[in-house]
Amino acid sequence: MEQRSESFLVEQSVPGERLDIFLRTRYPAVSRGAFQRLIEEGHIQVNGQRVKPTHQPKRGDTVAVFFPEARAAEAKPEDIPLDIIFEDADLIVLNKPPGLVVHPAAGNEEHTLVNALLHHCKGQLSGIGGVARPGIVHRLDKDTSGCLVAAKNDETHLGLSEQFSERSLDKTYLAIVCGVMARNTGEIRAAIARHPTHRKRMAVNEGEGREARTTYTVVQRFTAATLVEIQLHTGRTHQIRVHFQHIGFPVAGDPTYAAKQTKKLTELTQYEPPRVMLHSQKLRFVHPRNKKTLTFEAPVPGDFSAAIKALRSA
Repeated sequence: MEQRSESFLVEQSVPGERLDIFLRTRYPAVSRGAFQRLIEEGHIQVNGQRVKPTHQPKRGDTVAVFFPEARAAEAKPEDIPLDIIFEDADLIVLNKPPGLVVHPAAGNEEHTLVNALLHHCKGQLSGIGGVARPGIVHRLDKDTSGCLVAAKNDETHLGLSEQFSERSLDKTYLAIVCGVMARNTGEIRAAIARHPTHRKRMAVNEGEGREARTTYTVVQRFTAATLVEIQLHTGRTHQIRVHFQHIGFPVAGDPTYAAKQTKKLTELTQYEPPRVMLHSQKLRFVHPRNKKTLTFEAPVPGDFSAAIKALRSA
């Protein structure tokens, strides 16, 4: 990875927001832990001074960010088949199958998408922010299928990250939710934060959460469920799952946010979802190098098609 530095002016203060969280918003492809490490090592400075991750940037501050050369990858390359939708010298777009973890973590250090990409791309992946998630610009949950893009170099990584941050990248999902939605279209605006007691869950929290916006259109109604097309306008953790739980129509098959509703769905229809019924259907972005607008679509996997068929006939 090439060493890269950038500096920018803080245009607006956010009361109480830490520097590591502020930078995470600007560079969503880089983990908060990576930013904390870079700040503590002096690679990120504010107005020419070393600061702590808890520093609160203010309007008019100059933030200098230096991405040092990445450490050698700890994840091991693995020859795992990939469903490639598009690939060039700068990026790769994949149709991720359900059940595949995107990046290594405690308990999932092998057999992840990152392991597969390290083998397929043979050292080409961008390593911005360290090597925990080489090339990964955004992530999908383990059970979510569909379109995902990874960067092969730092220029592409930063260019795509900027589009995610500025919300100029279009993400369309399909979901099967519990219950019959009456409205044909809708918008959900509700801030999302870490759940106050269940640390692996997220929750709507207007007081402490970060802004989140989701819009949807009903595609088809079933006996006790609804197929919806969803536009994601922000990229918060578990955003779709939390937002649809918040309005009373959680995503079918979700053990974290829809256990009771999924059980009721199965009782009413005799259909039991095998996973969280969420699919990243379309992805549209501007190629960072040639500036062409690219649109990709991932066909729904077999279990999703089977769910629609079963619910139609229920």
